[in-house]
Amino acid sequence: MPDQNRGMRFLIFVLLLFLGNAIFAQQDSLPPTKETDSLKIETKDTLSPKRPDSISKDSSFIAKKGRMARALKPKRDSVTIKDYKIVSYLRDTTYLDTTLTIRKEYKYNYLRTDDFELMPFANMGQQYNELGKDFSYVPYYPRIGATAKNYGYAEKEDIKYYNVPTPMTELMFKTTMEQGQFLDALLTFNLSRRFNASVAYTGFRSLGKYRYEQAQDGKFRVTFNYVTENGRYDIRGHIAAQELEDEESGGLEDRSQFEDDVTGDFQDRAKIDLLYTNAGNRILGKRYFLDQRFKLVNHKKDSTDLDPISLAIGHEFSYETKMYDFEQLKQNDALGEDPFLVPIEDRARLKTMFNKGSIEFSNRTLGRLTGNVSLFNYDYYFNSILITEEGTIQNRLQGEEISVGGSYYNKIGPLSLKGNINYTVSGDLTGNNFDVMASYRLNESNTVIGAIHASSRMPDFNYLLYQSDYRNFNWQNNDTFENIRTQNIKFGLDSKWLGLLEAEYSAIENYTYFASTATQEQIDSAQETAFVKPFQESSTINHLKVKYTKELKWGKWALMNTVMYQDVTQNNQVLNLPQVVTRNTLYFSSDVFKKAMFLQTGVTFKYFTSYNMNAYNPLLGEFYIQNNEEFGGYPLLDVFINAKVRQTRIYFKAEHLNSIFSQPNYYSAPNYPYRDFVIRFGLVWNFFS
Repeated sequence: MPDQNRGMRFLIFVLLLFLGNAIFAQQDSLPPTKETDSLKIETKDTLSPKRPDSISKDSSFIAKKGRMARALKPKRDSVTIKDYKIVSYLRDTTYLDTTLTIRKEYKYNYLRTDDFELMPFANMGQQYNELGKDFSYVPYYPRIGATAKNYGYAEKEDIKYYNVPTPMTELMFKTTMEQGQFLDALLTFNLSRRFNASVAYTGFRSLGKYRYEQAQDGKFRVTFNYVTENGRYDIRGHIAAQELEDEESGGLEDRSQFEDDVTGDFQDRAKIDLLYTNAGNRILGKRYFLDQRFKLVNHKKDSTDLDPISLAIGHEFSYETKMYDFEQLKQNDALGEDPFLVPIEDRARLKTMFNKGSIEFSNRTLGRLTGNVSLFNYDYYFNSILITEEGTIQNRLQGEEISVGGSYYNKIGPLSLKGNINYTVSGDLTGNNFDVMASYRLNESNTVIGAIHASSRMPDFNYLLYQSDYRNFNWQNNDTFENIRTQNIKFGLDSKWLGLLEAEYSAIENYTYFASTATQEQIDSAQETAFVKPFQESSTINHLKVKYTKELKWGKWALMNTVMYQDVTQNNQVLNLPQVVTRNTLYFSSDVFKKAMFLQTGVTFKYFTSYNMNAYNPLLGEFYIQNNEEFGGYPLLDVFINAKVRQTRIYFKAEHLNSIFSQPNYYSAPNYPYRDFVIRFGLVWNFFS
């Protein structure tokens, strides 16, 4: 509680600080025009340094007083919203978007991304069950695991860098399920035209409707980026400190309290009995990242040459410590009998250090070609070696990976090519990966996209080695498990008139998963979770996914449709996914109050077919397969009213409205009900100084 109170006090302080800036900033900020969503700010030209020789001495002596005053008077700039640039880890650049669209509605959630292929749990900030799989991207190096708890964790690829002409602040606020709020605050500014920095903090707490499911987290990020005046050297970096913490209830002890008691006392979800009442898990991570480049050659034909011949060397460094904890004050049969120690205190740690040196050549004809050498050091460990009758389980996996690789990018007229390859020279965790993507612009309205992915690497560390105070959760598989090999081919058509069609086919060898070995008697005794272990599938799994998105407009009305079809071919049922997932939004948009406000209101219908939904294991922070019962086949109906006033977007939503009059058969995972009807609201506010 003291840590939580300090965290909340810090949140309040940050909010008051940013609100104070907002009050003064708004008087200098003018609303953007409706067509281009640009922000017109008339400011003095303080963005670029003054040139000492911009006015010659001779002319200054002979100029008249009035003419000289006009010459020395600083010019004024017109700054638009497109000058507020956002740069990704891969150096892709976009600009700040303050529009209100239906896609913004889909992204207004805890993850701040479209969660179409995810099924959230009852409380905000908890785990998500998967409704779809994407095998087109696989991280090159294994991670600590506990993937169900990592959705809110920001990897180095998720950190954004900013290039802004004036200070910009963004605040996102949203109410949670019960007794709590969510706040995501960002402040980005420049100390000069060439040095930009940002400070961000995300924090939330939500008690939840059910007991023992409180969720909270705090994520602090600082970024900077700098480029010299001649543009030959640039550097960027960030520091990230994150803590994600959840209480774990184990799910319903008696489903009838949820399913059969439609009008009774159990409509107050806090009265429903849960499997255990004294457990929780936590992810704690700290990361230091630095990326720098120096151009040995930067030959420009003239000042307007945007694609000069260049030769550059680069270095990327990151050091990260990460920890996953599971704690339980008392033993519970749902996770196993006769533990080694009580209270339960399981702790997995991972320390990684990554260094990559690169050399890059670029010109207008050949494009950009990069070669690199990487060194990845890892140390995954527990407190002690475990010696049992079955054998000895080590407490550490430690080593280094040396790999070589390269990347390529070029744009030839309407054709864009991008490729990446890595090959491990020394090491036991990784093998190789290969990615190629091409896009061809047929005309202004149609673009064709194709991609190929192939990779080979070991599973995450918690599949290879794990230790727990519960006896059943101890294993070592680094000598028996093999590399997961994935091949993926993807095709897409992005058409202004036909919509977006995406199709991908994946073949996976040595697919790795968690499953329970519990007998039917143990399952009937609510002990299925206690016998979860990692496995590898020896046969090849084939996965086909087709996704179609199209928006239909008629006047001020629009219908946004997203439909996904999946088919899995496998000898053993180890990859369970719904065959069809659909989301349809009918909404109305219009300017109101003499165009002082832009209003958008509508209803969203989401549905997925029933399937053997994965079950959740709180001790591991992982989902595991179960083939005993099916879930799904129920609709999720949300009603929303959103509005935009200047740079402020206001959101109001009634979530899962149909739960008021439908049967309570909606689950996010076996024994974990999806949320009931709830009304939530919030805003996203951008302001400029």
